[in-house]
Amino acid sequence: MNIRISCIVEGHGDVKAVPILIRRVIHTIAPALSVDIPTPIRVPKTRLVRPGELERAVELAARRAMPGGGVFILLDSDDECPAQAGPELMARARAVRQDIPLALVLAKREFEAWFLAAAESLRRERGLAQDLIGPERPEDIRGAKEWLSRHMSADRHYVETLDQPALTARFDLQQARRADSFDKCYREIEGLARRLLAGL
Repeated sequence: MNIRISCIVEGHGDVKAVPILIRRVIHTIAPALSVDIPTPIRVPKTRLVRPGELERAVELAARRAMPGGGVFILLDSDDECPAQAGPELMARARAVRQDIPLALVLAKREFEAWFLAAAESLRRERGLAQDLIGPERPEDIRGAKEWLSRHMSADRHYVETLDQPALTARFDLQQARRADSFDKCYREIEGLARRLLAGL
């Protein structure tokens, strides 16, 4: 079986990392399922939140997903509260396309906070320390990318376009679910896949 998911992201690293994440999560519930993910649509968040921009991106993503596909949107919340900003953005997205399955997730602070939540599973990966221990409250950290750089070997620093996809392929998904926004992301991807499978 095959499903198609079109994505909207904001960062350069997300373009490669988000498809990896989606496939990994879906593989946990349906190992034999093939997931077709066109190259994600990248729109900086500063632009995406403007009137009409999210709507335009959702329409484009929906066209790429058809027939029978869905749309997944992943953004960083930065300093916004995901519980407040998420429903507002989702309402805007649904207003554009109510005819296809949609999922929207805001990573609290930033995507990389999820790596901090599963830091022990990333020891020795991409130059990270062999005794790496994540912070108690990973989503409260400002500057997760900088945190990762500080915990890399002296000749390395975090490079989003290279390290984000690589670490996304390696971090422990279940361990990362201690971060509330990743737990939501996991459940949203799982739910989107189930809705798409139900429509087959």
